[in-house]
Amino acid sequence: MDNPAFAALNGPHARFAERRGRVVRYPLDVSPWLGLPDAPEADDWADLAALAGPGEEVPLAGAGLVLPAEWELTFDMEGVQMVDAGVAAAPDAEAVRLGAPDVPEMLDLVARTQPGPFLPRTVELGTYLGIRRGGALVAMAGERLRPPGWTEISAVCTDPAHRGEGLASRLVLAVAEGIRARGETPFLHTSARNTTAIRLYESLGFRLRRSTRFLKARVPAG
Repeated sequence: MDNPAFAALNGPHARFAERRGRVVRYPLDVSPWLGLPDAPEADDWADLAALAGPGEEVPLAGAGLVLPAEWELTFDMEGVQMVDAGVAAAPDAEAVRLGAPDVPEMLDLVARTQPGPFLPRTVELGTYLGIRRGGALVAMAGERLRPPGWTEISAVCTDPAHRGEGLASRLVLAVAEGIRARGETPFLHTSARNTTAIRLYESLGFRLRRSTRFLKARVPAG
């Protein structure tokens, strides 16, 4: 859980893994997450540079991660990881399973609400549920990283016209119910500055497990 993308890509999500040495990443149209081993060495950074390409910007995560001197830090955000501590998981009669035919609507909702990265093939990572009103997709949530024994809830978002109706909470609980049914434990990430989301997740039964950092760094041009 301290290195969830690395654990997922070497575990339940190994079928998605693109590898070079010990470095793993999801295909770029699935997820921006990539995994470095704990305490990466010079060879690991070299493999990441070769995998990404010179001058490319790559997302990184983890408290205490130290970049090599020649790598340029381009983004740094404090985040939190929260885990199930008694979530009242339950199915929702209005929630519908979303799949490939729904991706254009899902991408549109994400573009308007900015819950975090969601790409054309992200839906392949797990179960995504949505709520429709008048035929239109107005809220969704789903599964992303899957380190062994855990599943991350992600892409939680609601159309601005339908906020305040409790749709996001209902979908989080419904996704959590599916995760629990597999014998796994739900968890999630959010910005440490997003106090509104943190309070919501705490009210649903999540607790803070650890602080982390979400970074982006530029591969050396040479």
